Amino acid sequence: MTGPFLSLAQIHNRLVLTARQVLRQHQPGPDRRCPSCRTTGCPIADAARDVLHAARELQLWRTAPDSDDPPQPL
Repeated sequence: MTGPFLSLAQIHNRLVLTARQVLRQHQPGPDRRCPSCRTTGCPIADAARDVLHAARELQLWRTAPDSDDPPQPL
């Protein structure tokens, strides 16, 4: 569970790890069907891909702090 004591970076990392685990569990087999859902277009795998895409976009928008600015917590 995610507690209120976790930082945003820790929550981000947990979301990414969970999405990767879901993608491994719902990886299509040779018949192009999800082994868990038994469908060809697995909506759970699509949602996990969306989470990874959003997490990647979030990292792209982060900028390096200027040398004069104090470091900001993530």
